[in-house]
Amino acid sequence: MTPFSWWRWTRRILLTIILAAILYILFTAAHIWWVAGQDDHPRSDAIVVLGAAEYNGTPSPVFAARLRHAASLWRAHVAPRIITVGGRETGDVYTEAQAGRDYLVKRGVPGSAVIAVPTGNDTLQNSKAVAAEMKRHGWHSAVLVTDPWNSLRARAMASDQGIKAATSPEHDGPAVGSFTTDVKYVARETEAYIYYQIFGNDNEHSPGVL
Repeated sequence: MTPFSWWRWTRRILLTIILAAILYILFTAAHIWWVAGQDDHPRSDAIVVLGAAEYNGTPSPVFAARLRHAASLWRAHVAPRIITVGGRETGDVYTEAQAGRDYLVKRGVPGSAVIAVPTGNDTLQNSKAVAAEMKRHGWHSAVLVTDPWNSLRARAMASDQGIKAATSPEHDGPAVGSFTTDVKYVARETEAYIYYQIFGNDNEHSPGVL
């Protein structure tokens, strides 16, 4: 093979790899967008609200939107209980799980129907903590409540932890807005989802910022 032929085949191989990578990224982004628009809430053992930021016990607007949606699902008898999950950041007094539980109870959900799991500062840690709690009670299925763009990754992580997971995203919080906002979150989730698929870990660099 001449040097020219070797370079031609090397270039073709590199271009094929680059094209395949681009197509995979675009397919992942499209899948995230599609799942974000789905609302799947079969009868389940629990409704799980993934944690987000809280400020001295008050859920952030993003977290509050998730909690309100979870409450509406509970009132529709999707599941007999709601699990709030999430730990605390350095300097925090409250955990995300406790702030979420208090928010729900103040809005009419009985305390006996809300379980706070005060562990985890990213989606993967939340999934592991919820899976352990559900296993302890003998529960198997859950409807995950999070932002639309986080739904695919959250479902994948929960399923990998042995949970029969469906997703019912909230659509009223600040994570859903203009086209520019939506594209920003889809891009971030595309990166995070691919990172998880490759490394089996979470790359949420700033947990609880929403």
